[in-house]
Amino acid sequence: MGSFSDTVALILIIPVVAAGLLAALPSYRVTAGLNVAASFLTLVAALSLFVTNRPEPGPYLVVDDLNIVFIVLNTFVGFTTSIFSASYISHELETGRLTKTNLRFYHAMYQIMMFGMNLAFVSNNIGLMWVAVELATLSTVVMVGIYRTHEALEAAWKYFILGSVGIAFALFGTILVYMAAQPIVGEGTAAMVWTVLIDHAARFDPALLNVAFIFLLLGYGTKVGLAPLHAWLPDAHAEGPTPISAVLSGLLLNVALYAVLRFKMLLAASPDAVAPGPLMITMGLTSLVFAAFMLYRRRDIKRLFAYSSIEHMGIIVFAFGMGGPLANFAGLLHMVMHSLTKSAIFFAVGHIAQVKGTQKIKEISGLTQTHPGLGWALVIGVVAIAGLPPMGIFMSEFLVVSSTFARQPLLAIPLVFGILLAFGALLLRLTNVAFGEPQGRTGAVEASYFPLYAHLALVMVAGVYLPAPLVSWFQHVAQILG
Repeated sequence: MGSFSDTVALILIIPVVAAGLLAALPSYRVTAGLNVAASFLTLVAALSLFVTNRPEPGPYLVVDDLNIVFIVLNTFVGFTTSIFSASYISHELETGRLTKTNLRFYHAMYQIMMFGMNLAFVSNNIGLMWVAVELATLSTVVMVGIYRTHEALEAAWKYFILGSVGIAFALFGTILVYMAAQPIVGEGTAAMVWTVLIDHAARFDPALLNVAFIFLLLGYGTKVGLAPLHAWLPDAHAEGPTPISAVLSGLLLNVALYAVLRFKMLLAASPDAVAPGPLMITMGLTSLVFAAFMLYRRRDIKRLFAYSSIEHMGIIVFAFGMGGPLANFAGLLHMVMHSLTKSAIFFAVGHIAQVKGTQKIKEISGLTQTHPGLGWALVIGVVAIAGLPPMGIFMSEFLVVSSTFARQPLLAIPLVFGILLAFGALLLRLTNVAFGEPQGRTGAVEASYFPLYAHLALVMVAGVYLPAPLVSWFQHVAQILG
């Protein structure tokens, strides 16, 4: 087995080399296959991090117990989405919704996006992390507008503008952290190296750190999709190709969340800085309750699950805001379960929209009769995302609620209210879509069931049994988060 630094380099080099090849190759079938192969190799490289010895962190790259969770999840969902993407985009080409010209750089952009997200996770430099998040965002902006319709271009433009505002806030916050570190650490890149910052955080100017965290939470919070900074998210999900909806919900939101967690740890290490928890709890609860109400008014199936993503990111940010070993454990588990479940739901929804020729909920019904493979997958996905047993999200939501009841019983009231409200909306919508009288088109579509059912199986197994090494690893990470 190669050295640890070689493995980290592979996680970054494979997507870059693949992107160069994919940009040069004209054939869709070849590029789709190469995209899957590159995503698989990146996943293998990520998994090999478990069996290699870790060297000391460098000035630019680091792998620790926290980001390894994100890297493995990111590369796994990136791989399964590339399989789904191959069959989904192939159908879009056949029906003429997409042209080969529009698709010219689709797979290259997919790999650049994966590179950006992976780089954000392994960055030991807060400036480099900012650049990586921006790169991942810009590559998804291009893919959201790939249909070239008025609505798709508007969604991409809105995503770009709001994302730019958010990233500008995050940049300002990053500069303020550098200014707080500079008098203690000295000038140069050392004042931007995460491992150096965390060692000296107790001596930084707390006033500067406080202002920095507000800007960072607002900036990266825009990317997490927290209300009221969420306006780009429903449009980007509804108008972009479904593989990108799956990646946005399952992965890109986690990248911004990871950045917030890094800076939360920095504030926690400074005894005189403001506690980041109350800010995160407020934004988390606001997002949860707002999104739960908005679910009742959605008429587009992809917008419905986009608001569901806002709801669940609210729960996750709330859990990390509460802090402590149990709430942090619940937040980590919920993040992993949400990524797997929501991407599976978008896999199902993508093929359902192709079969029915529409994303309008009222025109989709009786799926369990007409397309049982897709219909029942959607049912299982909604049961999971609604937090019903025996699925993994039930376990994580139960832990979030119980830890809140134990420590802040009053906060448990809006938390449970939001979760139950969202549950009612999803149940209301699912009933007719899955079990109503069949209507609309009933033709077949070449669906990729492997990624869909693989994700759902993992979520179901996690609800029943979590392996002891995984539990102890998550407990360790929860303690690191403070």
